[in-house]
Amino acid sequence: RARAKVCKTISPLAVGENEGDLLMAAASGPVATHHFNGKIDNPRLYDRALSIAEADADTPIANWDFSLDIGAETVRDTGANQLHGRTVNLPTRAATGHNWTGDESDFKVAPSQYGAIHFHDDDLEDAQWDAAFEWTVPPDWPSGVYAAHLASADAEDYLPFIVVPEKAQARIAFLVPTLTYLVYANQRFNDPIRAMLDLRESSDAAPQDQYMQDQRLLSCYDLHSDGTGVCYSSRLRPILNFRPLYRMPSRSLAADWPRLLNADLHLLDWLDTKGFAYDVITDDELHCEGSELLEPYQVIITGTHPEYWTASMLKGLEAYQAEGGRLMYLGGNGFYWIASFDPQRPHIVEVRRWRGSRVWEAAPGECFHSTTGEMGGLWRFRNRAPQKMVGVGFTSQGGGRNRPYKRQPDSLDPRAAFIFEGLDPEELIGDFPALVLEHGASGFEIDRLDHGQGTPDHALLLASAEGFTDLYQVAIEDQLVSAPNTGGSQNPLVRSDMVYFEGPKGGAVFSVGSISWCSCLSHNHGDNNVSRITENVLRRFAEMD
Repeated sequence: RARAKVCKTISPLAVGENEGDLLMAAASGPVATHHFNGKIDNPRLYDRALSIAEADADTPIANWDFSLDIGAETVRDTGANQLHGRTVNLPTRAATGHNWTGDESDFKVAPSQYGAIHFHDDDLEDAQWDAAFEWTVPPDWPSGVYAAHLASADAEDYLPFIVVPEKAQARIAFLVPTLTYLVYANQRFNDPIRAMLDLRESSDAAPQDQYMQDQRLLSCYDLHSDGTGVCYSSRLRPILNFRPLYRMPSRSLAADWPRLLNADLHLLDWLDTKGFAYDVITDDELHCEGSELLEPYQVIITGTHPEYWTASMLKGLEAYQAEGGRLMYLGGNGFYWIASFDPQRPHIVEVRRWRGSRVWEAAPGECFHSTTGEMGGLWRFRNRAPQKMVGVGFTSQGGGRNRPYKRQPDSLDPRAAFIFEGLDPEELIGDFPALVLEHGASGFEIDRLDHGQGTPDHALLLASAEGFTDLYQVAIEDQLVSAPNTGGSQNPLVRSDMVYFEGPKGGAVFSVGSISWCSCLSHNHGDNNVSRITENVLRRFAEMD
């Protein structure tokens, strides 16, 4: 039988007599250690040890109610002493408490049931690095994507940065998907999907990947050490995969190929080579400024993978289109996940995954964003399917060789004649080497037309890429039950569609439904049919003909 003995009795000090920090979920020291993984719910501090009869005593020194101020870093003490605190390094808020009944899934409706914070020993908001150097952008520099080149005797690095214009300087704007970059920041492919696909880490990891692993850096695609999904990402930390020379690691479906920023540089290189004048704007500005940012431009071009969108960003783009704006969606799996910037700490982005093609899933009752209070998941389940805006939406993803497009009957419609000017009706589109997945203009992540999800009735199906392998499976959200025959070799839903349609007041949309499209632009020094189609559309949309 366990026994206890009182060795010493001391008199408690009065509150505030001996000031000091009280840490929860970690041990104090020069550096916090012994971090706790798990939930803590409504902790209280008393001035004495309580007997069983006093377990519900209502006179604590402090009573921290984690259900209050869920969207902030504040931790409020509802007791008389008001010993408020704050969270450090982004533990997960809007987490179900011990008393969650399951009757409500929105913490705003039943806040008393969300009195827990979920702590992780690998949470990180701010690395608190000192500035190594500072530099002011010359006022006469054009907007664009730049990099600071750092070099030593035995190493070099490039630190990218984006210069945006004070006001519009061109007819064309490239919208950099910086929100998507931040969600993917430091992706280590630390998720269950890699094991299912038998994708293993290489023994000779690149220095960037090794650093991410050694420092336990995580993206919103990875898992915490306790197996729960990472729902926050922060800009205030090293981000090693945001580099112009970075290649995907061995555990990726696109191992050793460029993606995100690197893939978007294929498009910018093509624009420069063709002599197009353009501005570079970002998701951050669109989120803050809305349609006013877009109004001066004749045409907006997306990146290759504009996957994550806030409600403010979508509203801004919708308003732009409603007033005659023109959009070229030159990527795949775009306009897909709901994301939110923290209104008070805009360096933080949040994602809650459920009901979509996902690498982890939010726990039951934890699908609402702590930062904004909105429901997370896919935009299609909040009446904003991408098909409504761009005519196509995510249908599959995979690896291996890409596929070319074959023109469809709608491509012969006079409305689409300008798109295919200079092309033979029978030639395959993008049937040549690519800078992503070796060959072909359609692949990696692909979209298709779907009138049931909102593709406009007057949209033209210009071309389709089919014949993908079974590495490509129909997206989870398009399946009601588990079934065979969902792979690319058997299922007609696994395809990539090229779509065009007109919008209000002279607006229009051109979509290619493939991440790999832009990787073909520069083949044969830009003399190819992917380049020609893109140039035909851009010149018409920008009214340059």
